Amino acid sequence: MRRYDDPVEVRKGRVPGAGGPVEGPEQFLWKGWLWKVSAVLAHWVETGPWWQSREVAPVLGADQAADRAADQAAADPATAASVHDLLAEREVWRVEAGRGQIGTTGVFDLIFDWAHGSWRLSRCAD
Repeated sequence: MRRYDDPVEVRKGRVPGAGGPVEGPEQFLWKGWLWKVSAVLAHWVETGPWWQSREVAPVLGADQAADRAADQAAADPATAASVHDLLAEREVWRVEAGRGQIGTTGVFDLIFDWAHGSWRLSRCAD
């Protein structure tokens, strides 16, 4: 699969899934092309690396690592990750989609980022 980080416009609706129809991405617009989803192959939720947060490090027995992270955050606040950022969820939809009458199909990973309320295409095998 090729990796991307491209914004996409998604229209949700009822689409075929492994356990029957699901409410998910029905169509998406990517690079000027309209793709119609024929099946949802998988759907999961990902969180940020919460185990790397300053607040969790003492629980995991990594006090020294937490101190270093705090020192780095103090030196450069722009690189400090907040608990909110680390716990942000995003939904990943692996879909099979086709484009027009020419039979071009592929498998795509569409990601909905709850923190930003936006969709992105992250992977594609076409």
